[in-house]
Amino acid sequence: MKRSRSPRTAVHPVDEVLPVGKLAVYGTQHVLAFYAGAVIVPILLANSIGLSTEQLIHLINADLLTCGIASIIQSVGFWKVGVRLPLLQGVTFTAVSPMIAIGLAAGGGTDGLLVIYGAVIVAGLFTFAIAPWFSKLIRFFPPVVTGSVITIIGLALLPVAAADATGGAGPTSDPTSGKNLAYALGTLALIVLIQRVFKGFMATVAVLVGLVVGTGVAWMLGDAHFNSVNDSAWVGATTPFYFGWPQFSFAAIVSMIVVMLITAVETTGDVFATGEIVEKRIDRDDVARALRADGLSTTLGGVLNSFPYTCFAENVGLVRLTRIKSRYVVAAAGAIMILLGLIPKAGAVVAGIPHPVLGGAAIAMFATVAVVGFQTLGKVDFHDHRNVVIVATSIGLAMFVTAQPQVAQAVPNWAEIILGSGITLGSLTAIVLNIVFHHVGKDFGPAVAGQPGDSVRLDQVNTMTRAEFVETFAPLFQGPRWAVERAYDLRPFNDTHALRRSFQEVLFSGSKDEQLQLIEAYPALGSKLVSDGLSGEASLRDQSTRGLTHLAEPEQDVLTEITSAYAERFGFPLIISVRDAYSFERILEEGRSRLTNCATQEHAAALLEIAKIAGYRFDDFLQDANPIHSARSRMVSKG
Repeated sequence: MKRSRSPRTAVHPVDEVLPVGKLAVYGTQHVLAFYAGAVIVPILLANSIGLSTEQLIHLINADLLTCGIASIIQSVGFWKVGVRLPLLQGVTFTAVSPMIAIGLAAGGGTDGLLVIYGAVIVAGLFTFAIAPWFSKLIRFFPPVVTGSVITIIGLALLPVAAADATGGAGPTSDPTSGKNLAYALGTLALIVLIQRVFKGFMATVAVLVGLVVGTGVAWMLGDAHFNSVNDSAWVGATTPFYFGWPQFSFAAIVSMIVVMLITAVETTGDVFATGEIVEKRIDRDDVARALRADGLSTTLGGVLNSFPYTCFAENVGLVRLTRIKSRYVVAAAGAIMILLGLIPKAGAVVAGIPHPVLGGAAIAMFATVAVVGFQTLGKVDFHDHRNVVIVATSIGLAMFVTAQPQVAQAVPNWAEIILGSGITLGSLTAIVLNIVFHHVGKDFGPAVAGQPGDSVRLDQVNTMTRAEFVETFAPLFQGPRWAVERAYDLRPFNDTHALRRSFQEVLFSGSKDEQLQLIEAYPALGSKLVSDGLSGEASLRDQSTRGLTHLAEPEQDVLTEITSAYAERFGFPLIISVRDAYSFERILEEGRSRLTNCATQEHAAALLEIAKIAGYRFDDFLQDANPIHSARSRMVSKG
């Protein structure tokens, strides 16, 4: 007797352990995409506070080592630490300006570095401690906030990619160089070509192939240099408190705690972005685990001669682009970074990737992050003008300081932390405006019917009597009101999307007799009853959009022939959502084709068309109640 196999437990793609070979390849791809951003903070800090080249090399090695440890903590996790998503950890750019200020205030050099490390250690412990309380604020991160933050992250990172594409930020930048442009666009074009032509494994390593091929071409043409490989040691491990025991300054600690609070907002946005990409629901426990990992990694950074850590947005785009969702890929990347941190020669090889090649790949990755933001914003009710204000203001301010970073110099030092980063300013703006518009004072909700000055708002809809509700929304359907009456029972409605869905749900839940009664109430297409306004203003508005209310006699005869034949065959009128048809000829074509269907099929088709018509009529309600938003929407759709 054969033993039956027990069914295998389904494993979420995030928790899938890939073969070692694939883990190595995908992990290397993440490291290459991440490397430049990983080392830029120690480079900027060392140059600003006067550290030597030897000290800078040690900072880079320490940074890579700690990045690897932090990434494994975040992706693999233990106890209540680590979000267990494919999120790479890196030093936050938000901390650059405050750390430079702290270091210079303490005299620069290693003296300044020791005060920085003291502040980093305390700020990390603080973040670890407050993680459970910060995660309870998750209700302040609806799609209008997370979508704005994710979009801002992607858009604000694009200038970083552009700077690399032109040769790197600073004196090496040359936007007029045709060679730099060729390397950047060539790398980007190769990534796009691989995504288009190949499927499976090859498509998932498109970024890695682009970087390797781009670097190879640059090396053959003499534009990629690996001289630093010979000058680097084979082994170089950092030790705790390498530069000396940390020093503690109250002002420095407060400054770094503010940085970590801001970073917590960015981490929350990255966690939600990754959750969207890997299709895993994010709750406040996930946010708390991610923030604990940030706090622990930051404390380790202070001990191991590195800096504050956060989820790295750069690699969020890579997850979306490659569609490889396994968190163990990031763990593999962490192991590779630890190796790079212990073997300076290996790190020097990676450092040899030319800036323009890296910039071409980064353009694809960072723009993909913005696309995830667009997808999240697609869930937002933009008929609610408050959401329009939140998104527009937060993205506008983020792009303002991203395009003009010098504006941070116009404010006091403490405010530079906020205005020095488009991601920080935009994220805080979205959060604050969401609280002001949706959590402070009475929430009236969006206008859903009526006219300006006499509009019906969502909170009023939720408190209407049944009779008031039916009288307000009866025009969505012809004749019988049973659909509207049943929609009333689905209150309360959280937004206009929920209100719209309620009418669609009840339409298909009616009995066959009720549905037939509703179908029979719709007037014939091109009927004189419609053109004379006897079938109601809504029907007149529907059919006039394609000129059915003023047809020439030959066109009227053809349409009447089709609608009469349809009514004779099925016993109810031909119903077509006229606004979906781009021409009169298309209406005739659809009518003729539907004459060949069976009665059951046409009953279902009629209900679908009624649902579409009700949707357009609902849009009319919103347009009348929100003329400014509707005008803006029409302009966008025409563009």
